[in-house]
Amino acid sequence: MAKEIVPLIETAALTMRFGGVLAVNAVNFRLEESELRCLIGPNGAGKSTFFKCLTGQYQPSAGAVKFRGHDITGALTHDIARIGIGIKTQIPNVFNGLHVRENIRLAAARGGKTHASVKRVIDEVVARVGIGELSRRTVGKLAHGQRQLVELATVLAGEPQLILLDEPTAGMTSEETARTAAIIKEINRTTAMIVVEHDMQFVKMIARKVTVFHQGAILVEAPITEILTNRMVRDVYLGRRIAA
Repeated sequence: MAKEIVPLIETAALTMRFGGVLAVNAVNFRLEESELRCLIGPNGAGKSTFFKCLTGQYQPSAGAVKFRGHDITGALTHDIARIGIGIKTQIPNVFNGLHVRENIRLAAARGGKTHASVKRVIDEVVARVGIGELSRRTVGKLAHGQRQLVELATVLAGEPQLILLDEPTAGMTSEETARTAAIIKEINRTTAMIVVEHDMQFVKMIARKVTVFHQGAILVEAPITEILTNRMVRDVYLGRRIAA
């Protein structure tokens, strides 16, 4: 008898209510090891609320979240980070008064690493994200897109097993967006990722499988090639009513 494969992260009937508003409606979601999944949907579809339930920013009203089979429902954000889930929110969460390497060092030093080990991680992450020219600059003096890359570097420095990204290219130029897409694809060679995004041009650059949210539920999950030609998805983005 074949052994059942445990997904990296999954949700079971995950639900989030705000008073009388049902923002996430009994969502069953599953992500495998080393997978990259994009979550898309129009404004108000529930994708960002679902993301915040995964990251501990919201405590779900019902249902469960499991990471490698272990229940993490309702865990706090710092506890979720401790078990190996790296989180990058839409607004960069970095220390403006410190230079780039120092920001990365603070993330790399968690867990009691040696000085040599921390330096190795910093050097690897700086090279991987391609921010060597920024590494000695003060973060508060960087442009928005550069700050986004620095935060991605700090997330990587924690050596997570899963990275959750919320609109990682928000406010970036087209050149910065293309660069970020290449970095994300390279990171995904070794690390699973969930990316919440509304920019379909960016999604097309990185996605293989896509989950589409609509009215708090999953409308469809399919490879990006099918999503791009799916009539229901097109109607949702154009604000049309979907036939029952």
